[in-house]
Amino acid sequence: MESEDTKKTQEMKTDLNLLLECLKHQMDNAFSQKEALVTIHSICQQNSNASVYFREIGGLMFVKNLAKSSEHSMVKEAALYTLGAIAEKNVYCQQTLCTSELFEDLTWFLSNDSNINLKRMSVYVILVLVSNNRTGQTLVRETGCITVLSQLFRTILSKHELDLSDKNVFQSYQLWSSVCSTLCVCVNNPQNDDNQMFCCSLFPHANDWLKNCMKPEIIRPICSFIALTLANNTYVQKYFISVGGLDVLAQVLMQLESDSHETLSSAKLAVVVTKTMDACIADNPTFGMVLCKYHIVSKLLALLLHESLDSGEKFSIMLTLGHCTEDCEENQYDLFKHNGLPLMIQALTESQNEELNKAATFVLYNCKKITEKLSLSLGEYPFDENETQQLKDINVNEKNFEEHWKKAKEILHRIEQLEREGNREEIQRENYQDNISSMNINIQNTWKNLHGDHIGLGTKAEDTDKIHSRQLQSFKSHGVMSKACTNDQMKTLLKSANPVHACYRQSERNKTLYKAKSSCNQNLHEETTFENNFASQSSDHVFKHPVHIAKNIKQQLPVTDPFTLCSDIINKEVVSFLATDSCSKMLTYRCSGCIAVEKPLNSRNFSKLLHSCPYQCDRHRVIVEAEDRYKSELRKSLICNKKILLTPHRRRRLSNESATPGGIKTRRIRKNFTEEEVNYLFNGVKKMGNHWNLILWSFPFQQGRKAVDLAHKYHKLTKRPECAAS
Repeated sequence: MESEDTKKTQEMKTDLNLLLECLKHQMDNAFSQKEALVTIHSICQQNSNASVYFREIGGLMFVKNLAKSSEHSMVKEAALYTLGAIAEKNVYCQQTLCTSELFEDLTWFLSNDSNINLKRMSVYVILVLVSNNRTGQTLVRETGCITVLSQLFRTILSKHELDLSDKNVFQSYQLWSSVCSTLCVCVNNPQNDDNQMFCCSLFPHANDWLKNCMKPEIIRPICSFIALTLANNTYVQKYFISVGGLDVLAQVLMQLESDSHETLSSAKLAVVVTKTMDACIADNPTFGMVLCKYHIVSKLLALLLHESLDSGEKFSIMLTLGHCTEDCEENQYDLFKHNGLPLMIQALTESQNEELNKAATFVLYNCKKITEKLSLSLGEYPFDENETQQLKDINVNEKNFEEHWKKAKEILHRIEQLEREGNREEIQRENYQDNISSMNINIQNTWKNLHGDHIGLGTKAEDTDKIHSRQLQSFKSHGVMSKACTNDQMKTLLKSANPVHACYRQSERNKTLYKAKSSCNQNLHEETTFENNFASQSSDHVFKHPVHIAKNIKQQLPVTDPFTLCSDIINKEVVSFLATDSCSKMLTYRCSGCIAVEKPLNSRNFSKLLHSCPYQCDRHRVIVEAEDRYKSELRKSLICNKKILLTPHRRRRLSNESATPGGIKTRRIRKNFTEEEVNYLFNGVKKMGNHWNLILWSFPFQQGRKAVDLAHKYHKLTKRPECAAS
């Protein structure tokens, strides 16, 4: 496969070299030069690397000079066409040709009495050089080329009634269309404010064409030119409105919308005009006031219902409706009267297009205020005099205005519902954070009550228990408790994590314990803290106390296990009122491994925690003893069995040992140094010094030689030269 590609690349280079030689040696044969240029164009279009190679061998500059110096028009046209195609295919070729000299030559072709085909090829080259190139946009203005293009825009088509069936008229139209496209790339992508300011002088001529010619061949290029010249430039937009451009667009849209009921092309063309209108009012919605007298909103709504339009075209119409109704109440009234809001809600609920839904939401948000006004009676809402008069006029004209009010109420309810759904996630997040903060405060208060005076603890515990029950219910309502953890699993985990709670569960005196909540208050809050921590940290299943509590305990009593003292306090409190001996015994022998700790547990820190605890329960004492016995046996086995190697160095040595029975190593077979090897050794020392590895790698010694062998042999030879042959 690679050989085939290499072969094709070589053939391409050979062909380009031969064609370039043909151009150089056929200066008197215009037809041969034209055929060679057409072939070069074809090769560069088929292979992306051909343009780069043609530039490297000097062909691009030769064709450029040929277009300027040739006396034959057909050669100039073919040369310009080839230059444009190569520059369009490769950006490096575009940068090479983007010079003021070439722009001046192209300007001369356009301003001179050249034929239409040569002018078309010149415009094509300008379009390619300016497209996506700010340097080209600057040069086209500085060299005066854009002035010649604007003059062609005004003068090529002299009559508003075009007969495109005529060959001459059609050629003129093609040149005019190419000029429009070139002016579009001069002002856009990237946006060029200076060129926009220059091209706005063509607006009156463009308006004249729009008013007098309703053909798609004229409307589409002019609308593209106007929209790109207006884009993101407030000054140019104001000038366009001052010369009546927005009025002309509104009139054209009205005509096309009325024709759209009969022809599909008129509906498509109306969308093009709509996009141009939207480009004019997008940056300054107050310009939408100009469209009120033409009732453009109703025309856009009628156009939106056209079945032949796709989702992209409907999005453009909805976006224009949004900009029309953004800061203009008259357009909002017009949208409401023509049943526009239900249409927006229908599009919002039924469409699966995200962009279309955003545009519909934009329109609904703009009309929220007017919907609120219309959903109330005239006496209940403090309207201004002008607003009251408008509502009265609407009430007179509309027979069933009460029905509109009902619809407005429904629509307002739908809008508020959409807003609530959008903010629901943020509200839930805030409530969750508030509940967590309140839970932490209650836990802190509980710890204070636990270490404080015992007088009056019953009342405080009962209040805290009520707070605990309310918090638990609120957390369940907000979905904080994890559904994945069943009740049985929760009970088992709670019993294993908290022996106080286990004893509380297993005791037969539930009624007595319920009355004595003042002493078990800590236990209840530990359960609540565990449940919430389990739901929020189910990924690692680590039970944690609040961080600030652990820090305070460390500062007050710096012991080995910061929770041992807390467990002892809880034990004394519970033992004081529990008469059962089994419960007392269990609580007395609690250790650090039985309770929750400050940091997550693993096999290393848990073992260290058990060994450092001075009060081990029976279960954890058995675990520690079993672990110690296992480690002791493991050490003995490592000492006795030398095959168990733990270091990479020993493992590598073991792998090099011979696999002979009994593990006996075999010695290397001795190989005497030949005369050639001795010569290699002396030459290597002479050139490289005592770098034995380098000498070993540089000369063809026998297989099995090592750097140590070379060093020993050299020292023997220098001390006893007579042993050189040994």
